[in-house]
Amino acid sequence: MEPETPDEIEKTTDAADETLRVKDDIVAKIESEAPKVVEQTHSLDHTDIFLWANNTDAVKNDLDVEFFLFNKNYTPYSTNFAAELNVQIKPLFLYDLINFVNLGAGTGLAVRNYEESDGEENTLLRTDLEKVGRAETLIHLIEHERHDIVEFSESEHEFKRIKGIAARFTRKDDPKKVFYSIKAISQGNVIKGATAWEFRDGKFGSFQADVGLKMPDDNQVMIIDKDIFVFNQAKFEKLFNYEYKKLVLADQKIEEIEKNFKLIFPDGMDLQTLVREKKKIVNKLQKIEIGAVSQEQAIEYADDMQLELMTDDAGAIIIMDGNDLDTFVNLINEDYITSQITGKRYEIKSKKLLDEAEGEPPRG
Repeated sequence: MEPETPDEIEKTTDAADETLRVKDDIVAKIESEAPKVVEQTHSLDHTDIFLWANNTDAVKNDLDVEFFLFNKNYTPYSTNFAAELNVQIKPLFLYDLINFVNLGAGTGLAVRNYEESDGEENTLLRTDLEKVGRAETLIHLIEHERHDIVEFSESEHEFKRIKGIAARFTRKDDPKKVFYSIKAISQGNVIKGATAWEFRDGKFGSFQADVGLKMPDDNQVMIIDKDIFVFNQAKFEKLFNYEYKKLVLADQKIEEIEKNFKLIFPDGMDLQTLVREKKKIVNKLQKIEIGAVSQEQAIEYADDMQLELMTDDAGAIIIMDGNDLDTFVNLINEDYITSQITGKRYEIKSKKLLDEAEGEPPRG
């Protein structure tokens, strides 16, 4: 190998210097952008519920509150309350929540993601607001579509359709700091004035109000910024029809159905959307065995049972709405029978698989 000439040595030195300069530029750029990265990461953190409870406890007497009823379609209605209820509102909707968290801070209360929890004791569950579509819609309507919200009227909206009540708290010194305490309304706690009696001054009389309501006194759901804190899992799931673990399994079954069956939907509709809107189907998919009934067998089964199941020229099953989906899922789960005695057709609500019978099968 021949020794390098002075020109070659100079070129090599220049290249090395250029490499070092580029590295220095990269390091400087990383260092200059590091604070931005740290700031962005911090902004994505979840609400510290213990710090929130401590801070809110200090200003709990300086909070304004509004109430919104919402129905089964998650349409909110504004409503007012009499001044005499002021002494009950914050204890029912706020103080017990704060006390629960503050007490938990001293007893090892842990915050767990709802989707990852497995029934651990002494835990408070949380999830992202954006994951719970119905809750996100409700909050969006209240926060950004206030002009379209009307005041609740029993004659126009009917209290029997109401699903829950949301208390919206704001700080008087900073109205942008908002949080919600939400409770489910059980129609079993509702008293209708038309048929109710009241007992007053030692005697019964007619109930004077349009509707009477026994407000639940348990902690249920809190929404702070983009976080939902679940104090009562059953009430939370019922309030917003959110059953994550069931939905995960249902999604897996949906994938199997799409692999095994040719289905057609109207524009803008798909299998997952339809399934998620029907709790009955979500529950049924938990135990169904996909593939036990083929596409051809399902179509033939529908003909035998005289069911309206439409197909296109290529043999794909047409699903137009939730009723068609019910029929299809019932077919692949073998939920229709014809009585051998009366010849009547039945839809089976539940099934229990029997052991194999001994001896010869009964003769038809």
